[in-house]
Amino acid sequence: MASVLDPGKLRWIGFSHFESDECGALNEWLKVAPQAQALCSSVGAIVMVNDFADRPPRALADGEVLNIGAHRLRFLFTPRVPHCWDAGLFFEEVNGLLLCSDLFFHPGDPEPLAGDEVLARAQDSIVQNLDGPLAKDMPYTPYTDDTLRRIAALKPRTMAVMHGSSFEGDGAAAIESLARFIKATIGERR
Repeated sequence: MASVLDPGKLRWIGFSHFESDECGALNEWLKVAPQAQALCSSVGAIVMVNDFADRPPRALADGEVLNIGAHRLRFLFTPRVPHCWDAGLFFEEVNGLLLCSDLFFHPGDPEPLAGDEVLARAQDSIVQNLDGPLAKDMPYTPYTDDTLRRIAALKPRTMAVMHGSSFEGDGAAAIESLARFIKATIGERR
């Protein structure tokens, strides 16, 4: 990290939801970044992060925008999308970058940036996990479709995927396709 940015200059440490792969090292980051504050949803703060973090987090409201220099980071409260009731995504408005967490999850060690094949990989991952240990990893709720439509309406040009290749292209079309697939494979199955 220090070769890119001095951790002492960090102001925010954001994550989508409370899981060890998302924020397990939060307290270690807070030690090397004494000016930083964790960012999470209100649910995340109340239920988990207030008890876990060495310093109080900043609970973000749905739609809240942080001006971070040359960028604007919008927080979207997305309960259960991609999973976890405290979930939220960040959208960097200037460059159209969606930090989409586990949405479009696909395991392995793929190339850093890909195009439309990211959708097929995410679909394969969902199918492979329908009856496995992660079968209920992505729940389908009465709010799933509306949440995915809301994210697609942002028209992201790049999507940073937590597990797998990031995506560059028509983010709205990719999210809409994934939404139809999720409804057909998970929603109708339950």
